[in-house]
Amino acid sequence: MASEFAGKWDFESSENFDEYMKAVGVGLITRKVANNAKPTLVFEINGDHWTIKSLSAIKNVTVEFELDKEFEETTGDGRKVMSTFTLENGKLHQVQKATKKDEKDSTFNRYIEGGKLIIEMEANGVKAKRVYTRAA
Repeated sequence: MASEFAGKWDFESSENFDEYMKAVGVGLITRKVANNAKPTLVFEINGDHWTIKSLSAIKNVTVEFELDKEFEETTGDGRKVMSTFTLENGKLHQVQKATKKDEKDSTFNRYIEGGKLIIEMEANGVKAKRVYTRAA
């Protein structure tokens, strides 16, 4: 259910995120900065129109999209990708298609489990996971 995602989520933990960022071609300095960021995510939902904000002391990133419609996204590290979000079985699934030959496609699954927001990502066979708790 889409409404489960709505609201603020505070960063809790991360697994293998640096290796994932390497797999999609993020440079060393940007990876170090991203690994130290503890972002708060804000989900706003209005029908099929979604906004996801990633807020941190280092950088704020906003992604606005309509479910099931491909759009050009600029990632937090500045890459241009073609993204599509779908909502399937309570999971917000995202496919990021690389637009440059030397970059890799990525997939993300966002879902709620045990009151936590879980984000699983994969690129080039490398998997990572980030966990968020609902903000008070």
